[in-house]
Amino acid sequence: MSENPAVPQRPTAPGGPLRPESDEAAPAGPRPPTGTRVPGGRRGAPAHPGRRGARFTDPRTYVRAVGVVLLLAFPFYLDRFWLQAGLFAMAAAIGAIGINLLTGATGQLSMGHAFFLAVGAYGYCVFAADGGHGLTGFGLPTWLAAVLAVLVAGVAGGLFSPISGRLSGAYLGIATLALVFIGQHVMFNAHDLTGGANGRDVPALNLFGLTFDDRELVVADVPFGSAEKLWYAGLLALLVGALFARGVLRGRPGRAMNAIRDHRIAAGVLGVPVARHRAAVFVLSSMYAGLAGVLLALVFQRTVPDYFGITLSLDYLAMIVIGGLGSVSGAVAGAVFVSLLPQLLTRYSDALPFISAPGTGGIAPGEAARYLYGAAVVLVVLFLPGGLARVAARRRVRTEPGEQ
Repeated sequence: MSENPAVPQRPTAPGGPLRPESDEAAPAGPRPPTGTRVPGGRRGAPAHPGRRGARFTDPRTYVRAVGVVLLLAFPFYLDRFWLQAGLFAMAAAIGAIGINLLTGATGQLSMGHAFFLAVGAYGYCVFAADGGHGLTGFGLPTWLAAVLAVLVAGVAGGLFSPISGRLSGAYLGIATLALVFIGQHVMFNAHDLTGGANGRDVPALNLFGLTFDDRELVVADVPFGSAEKLWYAGLLALLVGALFARGVLRGRPGRAMNAIRDHRIAAGVLGVPVARHRAAVFVLSSMYAGLAGVLLALVFQRTVPDYFGITLSLDYLAMIVIGGLGSVSGAVAGAVFVSLLPQLLTRYSDALPFISAPGTGGIAPGEAARYLYGAAVVLVVLFLPGGLARVAARRRVRTEPGEQ
């Protein structure tokens, strides 16, 4: 056999000759220590020696820090309207994260999200209220009532989970749609629990001796009412919910959920317990909806059945489509857009064309908002399938061209 002098050969092994060395062979010398990687894939020095320091020079780090400071400072400068609008957005974001885990990450279409919000809202009222006026109430501590309301919403999702574990697509959507109609019937007729069409008052949250009601608490010469106090409770709930969902999606459960969404049969062949994962995600999504319902009840200070209808479920589907399916940050962005738009149109209806105050003729702000984010859904589906989260991802790739 003739040898090519330009390509060095390894010694012949007992099993036969080995492949020639690559032209880009590593230089002679001691091997790098095990446990580190070099940019070419070999173990050695760290692949990105300046990566840690780059975090502190990344402009996005400072943008996030400024955003956190602004969120913490808003109650000191904004009036009640903007604080309530922000609280509605926080509650919507928590609920949107829950349905995004179910629909965006696992591929289970749910039209009954409003039902589980109602379970959380009315469950809190029943557990926390003292009763009276013909209404049922257990008089439990309000923090315990909030926890139990979230758990009851999860139990309601668990009771439905055998169905959700076996149905998919439009069939599951129709089955969950039935929950909304059942819930509406119960809310209008179970007067002892819900107060009927007039609803029932919501007890103020009391946590560590601080009551989240309209009794003013002066902080840095700024009077804090219920909206200012609830602002920080809502921020904390949203932060915990977003971090937990992000951990789920980045771990083994998230990979199993994506496998079920992309190809259910292939996931089952690979050993993923499809029915069990679907049922578990449905319970988790229901608990997120229950938490959102509790926060909504505390902001509204009164629960009424009309709010928890099919329109609310459609709003949540619009949130995750606009924001981006399967993305926690996208769910938050879509929730902010869908929840704030009608309130902004109501606030500035006098200055906007074709929009008038409700009951005065013309297009009401709520109707105009639905037209606008309905059009946004169509545009996202046609031209931006990944939603707002995809836009942020593309910008991130452009700013980090050298990172893999």
